[in-house]
Amino acid sequence: GMQSHLQALLSLYKLFCPEQVTITLPGKMKTYFKNSEGPWKAAITAVRQRNQGPSPLSQAVFLGTSQPQSRKRKWNAQLVIPASSTNTNHLEEDREKSCFYLHNTNESFPVEQLQTFPQLLQNIHRLEFPSQMGSVLTNPLLLHYMNCVKDESIYLRLYYWMGQMLQEECAWCVVDNPYEEEFKSFLETAYKAECFLQEGFSACEEFLYKTLPLWDGFCCRSEVLRLVSWIPLSSFSDIKQYLFDPLAQLFFTSSIYFKCSVLESLKELLQNWLNCNVIQMDLEISS
Repeated sequence: GMQSHLQALLSLYKLFCPEQVTITLPGKMKTYFKNSEGPWKAAITAVRQRNQGPSPLSQAVFLGTSQPQSRKRKWNAQLVIPASSTNTNHLEEDREKSCFYLHNTNESFPVEQLQTFPQLLQNIHRLEFPSQMGSVLTNPLLLHYMNCVKDESIYLRLYYWMGQMLQEECAWCVVDNPYEEEFKSFLETAYKAECFLQEGFSACEEFLYKTLPLWDGFCCRSEVLRLVSWIPLSSFSDIKQYLFDPLAQLFFTSSIYFKCSVLESLKELLQNWLNCNVIQMDLEISS
């Protein structure tokens, strides 16, 4: 049977090679392989570096996990959302085929050639999502398609990819992270995609719940508060513990501008909850 530790291991495989893990894994599961003293060690390391200079034994830590250098940094100096690319292995052959071939209903339509909304409507039954799900965030046509398909595996693929990116690149959880502007841009991209879909990503929700207790209220302030406005409605005890309590600690010790920003974000959060509730009620009445 599916045991929790095996699910955690499979989730790691699915993160790097999603096409190799065909079973459906739960969106939220218990976190394994973590060190509960990680946040304290990260804070102590930051204080030591400020007071004594960098220590040769210091190591960046993210939420309890000793974090090596990001894999992306080895080959690329920037945090880049991948471009759309198809899952098929014969892309070059597909490009050389005629238009008649592309309209053959037995063949898939390459996402690289998807340029207009009429193309989406005409080929919606022959599309497949790109091999790198991160490219969906910046492609309105694929976001439309994602909204129509409502396939759980698609959201899981995006959940694994976004969760890893948010963990590796978090600007205030990694000591001396030089890529704050890139991370800020990534959060803005995720927020725009949430606005387009009119729902929040579970990876963003989990990221906020984990990192808000460590947030200083200054780094990426506007982007973080925008993501807060799309947290889905859940039990009050969870929202109070993971959202309201960390924000309250910052709220009572910060400037008037920060207080107004938090209130504005919570107002938008309430509006989104009400809109989603109205839509759900309409669907229940119509059914």
